[in-house]
Amino acid sequence: MIETGHRPWPPPSRPWALGQRWHDLLFMHWPVEPRALAALVPAPLELQTFDGRAWLGIVPFRMSDVRLRGLPALPWLSAFPELNVRTYVSLPGPGGAPRPGVWFFSLDAARWAAVQVARATFGLPYVLARMRCETDGDGVRYRSRRLAAGGAGAGRAPGATPVELVARYEPTGPVQRAAPGSLEHFLTERYCLYAAGRSGGLRRAEIQHAPWPLQPAAAEIERNSMAAPLGLESLPGAPLLHFARRLDVRVWWPRPLALAD
Repeated sequence: MIETGHRPWPPPSRPWALGQRWHDLLFMHWPVEPRALAALVPAPLELQTFDGRAWLGIVPFRMSDVRLRGLPALPWLSAFPELNVRTYVSLPGPGGAPRPGVWFFSLDAARWAAVQVARATFGLPYVLARMRCETDGDGVRYRSRRLAAGGAGAGRAPGATPVELVARYEPTGPVQRAAPGSLEHFLTERYCLYAAGRSGGLRRAEIQHAPWPLQPAAAEIERNSMAAPLGLESLPGAPLLHFARRLDVRVWWPRPLALAD
């Protein structure tokens, strides 16, 4: 039985399209001035804030068991590292109630085929990167360097600093669910994403998973230039960190906003 009572709205009644599993995920979040991100979020989406601040997320993890509904996962395609740069937006859904979701500035992945398929089907700004995600005791050693331009703010000049992340991270405490109304809940409990449409406009894709099994975390960040293509060459202070060991996810095909669930 799929757990849905925690969702702010019911999942779609139509069948989900993609299944996937996320492992060893680290949420790294920095507060930023809303004006630093607002111009990068397309209308009619509204940039969401918490206590007057927008939030930029950089999220390394690895995927496995990526598959179409009813089909087995292909070993050569279904497992790879991924690294997202994101913020938080909202738009009314059917009936006018706000539907908070995720806006991705970039999604780096280590599989060329996955990058091409995701760009074509979801309209998400996936880019190819050379990546490595290795277990180190209870923690993770993570390394990613982008190989091609893509995502918001792409097209950096030759010789510019590589878009990369090199870090080690690990959980430091027990699993807890984020309390509704908390900052942790605002940053993590999101059940849709917004993406560019094939011929302009926007689309929304619904997502289903259990509540995030969050743990406090520590990280040693050696290099992080993932936000540089957005014009954020440096991020303020230490990030807010949360770790999740594993989460099973279902995703529906995106629909234009006029037809979205």
